[in-house]
Amino acid sequence: MNIGAAAQASGISAKMIRYYESVGLLPEPARSDAGYRHYGQADLHRLHFIRRARDLGFPVEQIKALLALWDDRQRASADVKKLAQMHIDELERKAQALQQMADTLKHLVEHCHGDGRPDCPIIESLSGSEMQASHCCR
Repeated sequence: MNIGAAAQASGISAKMIRYYESVGLLPEPARSDAGYRHYGQADLHRLHFIRRARDLGFPVEQIKALLALWDDRQRASADVKKLAQMHIDELERKAQALQQMADTLKHLVEHCHGDGRPDCPIIESLSGSEMQASHCCR
């Protein structure tokens, strides 16, 4: 199949397929005499793997490592588990940071009068005037 058909079958855009080739996630495909890319079922299977890994938030470098483990039939599942656990730890750190941001914004929104006055703890906090923001909120 050509790149358009591979894109449609995998749910990955042709541009991203080319990118995955350029970074080594997908091997160079066979080419027709006219130079068009040709993809087979193995390529499609690999694209599905990549898409699922991306859906789970794995970065490209970790996907490379997962693909190497997938290709290695002598791999230890402990190696795969270790990579997945590292990713979970990173996702949890990011989730905690996002929750802290949301909590800060909720606090600021709760203390903003939201009326016609110019005093606003949200703007004060964003401008770095935390002292003025806390004074405004009392």
